[in-house]
Amino acid sequence: MSPVRTCSRTACKAPAVFTLTYVYRDSTAVLGPLATYAEPHCYDLCAEHSERLTAPMGWELVRLPVEEETEPSADDLEALADAVREAAKPAPGTGHEPVGQGTEVGRRGHLRVLRSEPAATQPGQE
Repeated sequence: MSPVRTCSRTACKAPAVFTLTYVYRDSTAVLGPLATYAEPHCYDLCAEHSERLTAPMGWELVRLPVEEETEPSADDLEALADAVREAAKPAPGTGHEPVGQGTEVGRRGHLRVLRSEPAATQPGQE
């Protein structure tokens, strides 16, 4: 399978850049940016075929705005790096994992709800 999706029009081998979807209930054809995944009831179109597209008689054609190249800026990358660093920091006041034996208090399907019981003190520890 090719990583580049091609135009859905017969015999067109151009790369797809738009996705066409029909909303039958509203008699509307919607042309927007290329969908992330190929959907069975959507049509991928190249730039040439999307420009020449017309809606069926009595239908409305809605062209969604398409963003230009969206390369991440240096500010975006720095903000992402800062967010990762912040998330990696331990929360204040929680220096260690809670200890104790979990007691099952509920079950839903294969999932269990556990409540942590305080660890029993052993002789010689206090």
